[in-house]
Amino acid sequence: MPIASKPGSDLNRQIVRYTISGIGLVIFYSALYWTAAVPLRIAPLVANTIAFGATLVTGWIIHSRWSFHGHGPDTRPRIAYARFLVVNLAGYALNSFWVWLIVERLGASVGVSILPIATVTPAASFWLNRRWTFR
Repeated sequence: MPIASKPGSDLNRQIVRYTISGIGLVIFYSALYWTAAVPLRIAPLVANTIAFGATLVTGWIIHSRWSFHGHGPDTRPRIAYARFLVVNLAGYALNSFWVWLIVERLGASVGVSILPIATVTPAASFWLNRRWTFR
């Protein structure tokens, strides 16, 4: 007889999985963004776009197959992908805002802009993905 899961255990499992995969994705995104913007001297907003594009597909694979695996029906992958794309475009817009505000407007370093990119945006993305994308 299967053991019933405790209330909230699915959420806790998803938070742990999302955190683990998210750390890897944030490191990947940040490394691409920083490398393009600093050593390669590509404009920070363009570097952000490059990092977003490279991370989008990897993020879908990891989150759909592991982070949110078993959450919601698996019968609508096209709808889930479309929603994932919308959530990530919102994350891209938020990251672009951080880059614009911190680097372009305030004149701080690219490294400083990585702080909200690595904390605020993933938290917002988790909430949107759990409530809307993978429901």
